[in-house]
Amino acid sequence: MTDVLQLLNGIAEAPSLQTAWAEAARLFRDCGFSRVNYGFTRFRSGASIGSPDDAVFLTTTDPAYATLYFRDGFFARTALYRWTMQNVGACTWRWVEEAFRAGALSPEEADAVRMNILMDVRAGITISFPEPSPRCKGGMGLIADPGLGHDDVDRIWAARGPEISAVAHMLHLKVAQLPAPCQRRALTQRQRAALEWVAEGKTSQDIATIIGLSVQTVEKHLRLAREALDVETTAQAVAKSTMLNLIFARPCPGAEPDPQEVGNP
Repeated sequence: MTDVLQLLNGIAEAPSLQTAWAEAARLFRDCGFSRVNYGFTRFRSGASIGSPDDAVFLTTTDPAYATLYFRDGFFARTALYRWTMQNVGACTWRWVEEAFRAGALSPEEADAVRMNILMDVRAGITISFPEPSPRCKGGMGLIADPGLGHDDVDRIWAARGPEISAVAHMLHLKVAQLPAPCQRRALTQRQRAALEWVAEGKTSQDIATIIGLSVQTVEKHLRLAREALDVETTAQAVAKSTMLNLIFARPCPGAEPDPQEVGNP
């Protein structure tokens, strides 16, 4: 119990997404799940997660599987993705195999099962997290290590389910708190500052006076921020950057200064 509490505190106090993920992955690995996939979106629409560029994806799988699963959209073709979008809680994967053998899966879901079997992805646990908004959805898939089957997973879950669930939920809460990793070009310090002042109700002229730049330069920073966030208006940029914790928060990992900012405090 002491070790689990220390781990939960470590995740809660982690300074970065990478640190929190490494802390949680250690516990999952010790339980028999060295391969873990996690996804979180704030832009859900029905059964869609929205643009993958706006979602957070974390994985301990090998690069080839990670590319297939996330970048190529394989996750959305699985029965467990459907289950995650429709449910809250945890389930083992025994039901997927039973549904597959009974011919109860869609053709696309059945093909996903066959492909996973070829990659030795057979048994595991899926966790679908409760969310404060219908636009948000987070889920985690813990893939049982090679050689472990459904009975093994059932035994692990019976013995260590509470700590696995607690660590997974703490990680999810930490991810929702931290700035989202930037899939596109990161916002620069000036772009974030300009958006923060707009959120405070300031005009471009006000912002120019406050930070000592020309109005034209402020407008340029706002335009580049809109492009980086893939939105059309500054109001949308403020809303989206707020949802992604990119303003009024720590800089997005990988954030770059503007050329004129280099060397200037």
